[in-house]
Amino acid sequence: MAVKPYKLALAGVAATGLITLTACGEAPEEGSGDDAEASFQACMVTDSGGVDDKSFNESSWAGMNDAAEENPDIDVDYKESSNESDYDPNLQAWVDDGCDFIVGVGGLMTENVNTAATNNPDIPFATVDGFSEVENVHSIQFDTAQSAFLAGYLAAAQTETGTVATWGGAKIPPVTIFMDGFVQGVAYHNEAKGTDVQVLGWDPESQEGTFTDDFEDTSAGKSLSETFISQGADIIHPVAGPAGTGAVTAAGENEGVSVIWVDVDGCESLPDDCSVILSSAEKGLAVAVKDAVLAAYDGEVGGSYTGTLENGGVSLAPFHEFEDAVSEETKTELEEIQQRIIDGDESLGLNSPSSPAAS
Repeated sequence: MAVKPYKLALAGVAATGLITLTACGEAPEEGSGDDAEASFQACMVTDSGGVDDKSFNESSWAGMNDAAEENPDIDVDYKESSNESDYDPNLQAWVDDGCDFIVGVGGLMTENVNTAATNNPDIPFATVDGFSEVENVHSIQFDTAQSAFLAGYLAAAQTETGTVATWGGAKIPPVTIFMDGFVQGVAYHNEAKGTDVQVLGWDPESQEGTFTDDFEDTSAGKSLSETFISQGADIIHPVAGPAGTGAVTAAGENEGVSVIWVDVDGCESLPDDCSVILSSAEKGLAVAVKDAVLAAYDGEVGGSYTGTLENGGVSLAPFHEFEDAVSEETKTELEEIQQRIIDGDESLGLNSPSSPAAS
């Protein structure tokens, strides 16, 4: 499926940037989740990897549940996609079931959400990790280049071999934006500290790099990571959902190798592997999805939200078991760099989608 160019439509600091366009659709007579008395049915379609993927599906579903917990009139349910061919049938099934709000998770599903929304203009939709210009679709996006920049700087500060690596699950903007920021963060450390840390797996200039072309193939993820480890990389930044656990496995089998996870705090989603997770470049999926559901319940439709360091939509996770391994100097520098990113300091060399240099 062709993926259209990625765009970021900047909103305010929260999902209050939603634009009220239409009233919500009629509620179904019965909810398909646990609470049959709920008057508003919010329905989610996952990307591949399942609802318990330890990544963006799981976090998005947590946001759906958080909305239902806050508002007992909301009932939530989901359908899982095994692959891209499931997107359209799953979306249509929720339309047929009378859902009041339908959330499609993953940038690969955005065009499918657009089509469903265009065909059903009275139903509000949302697309997670994608941008839409369809009036009844709410776009939920994250400027992950910002958090990944911090992750790259951290990796450059912590590497013992002078070589780090990143790889992705697919060559799509929600993935490559992470990779761009990571490489740029390493480059800034080299400039600021006089180091010469090398990055394997991605060239932001040519936009060429290494991918598994699959978000579920953990074996491929492990194999790629082992290749980079053999080339000297001791810190790996996989941007690949469940496939990224292959990097975690490889790190666990190679002394001195660690991983910087994505989307969620890896030590919370993979607690048994926290000993090899240096940190994570997070995005606040649960909060953004929760806010979108609550806003749709209130009759707000369309608009967009972009998570940034400034509004807390993206962040660098705690160091957990590596807390003592990261120097106070590096911690202070990361705090200073974060503020400079928020202030729009172009001298950092961060060319993120929402930075002045990228506009």
